[in-house]
Amino acid sequence: MTVRRAAIPEVLIVEHEPFLDERGFLMEAYNAADFAEYADLGLPSEFVQLNHSRSTKGVTRGLHFQWDPPMGKFMRVARGEAFFVAVDIRPGSPTLGDYVSVVANDENHVALWAPACFARGLTTLSDVVDVEYFITAHYYGPNESGIAWDDPDVGIDWPVTEPILSARDSAAQTLAEWLARPEAQHFRYEDWS
Repeated sequence: MTVRRAAIPEVLIVEHEPFLDERGFLMEAYNAADFAEYADLGLPSEFVQLNHSRSTKGVTRGLHFQWDPPMGKFMRVARGEAFFVAVDIRPGSPTLGDYVSVVANDENHVALWAPACFARGLTTLSDVVDVEYFITAHYYGPNESGIAWDDPDVGIDWPVTEPILSARDSAAQTLAEWLARPEAQHFRYEDWS
C-alpha cells in the first residue's frame, strides 16, 4: 500500500497492491496496522462503520458531509469505475472551494481519504459500480448536509453532464450558502489544518 498527499494535503490517495495470479487477485483493502503507519499524514486506522452502495452508470452522489459528529470517509471501488471528489469546505482555508478528484476502479485499486471537513461525492463511470465507504463516525441526519454537485463557484469538471441525482442532492445548497450557516464554523480551517 502506498499513500500520497493530493493537491490539497489533507486529502490522501491510497493505492493498494493486490496479489495477482491466474485465479484473480487478493488484496487487503483495510488493515489497521498498515493504516496506522500513515497516521502522520492524517490517515485514520479506526473506522466505526463500513457502508456499501451500488449504482448504475451516470449516478452522482454528493457532495455530502456531516459536522457533528464529524465524519471522515475512506472511499474505494469494489466493482466498476467511479470518479471520486473531495471539496474543501473549511472557512478560512487557503484552498476553500478547491477540490481533489481521482478515477478509481477495480483494476487500479485507488482509494480516496477525505477528512470530515471536506464534502465528498462521486459519479459512476461504468454500468454497475459498487463503492465501499469506511467512515469515522456514525450517521446523524440532523447534522448532515451537502453542496450542489454543479455549484459554479466550486467548478468541478465532472465526467457527466446530466447525472442521475437523488431528490436530496438535486436540492443541495451552494458552498456560499453553507458558509453563511453557523454550522460551518465546526470546520474552521484553524481547527482542521
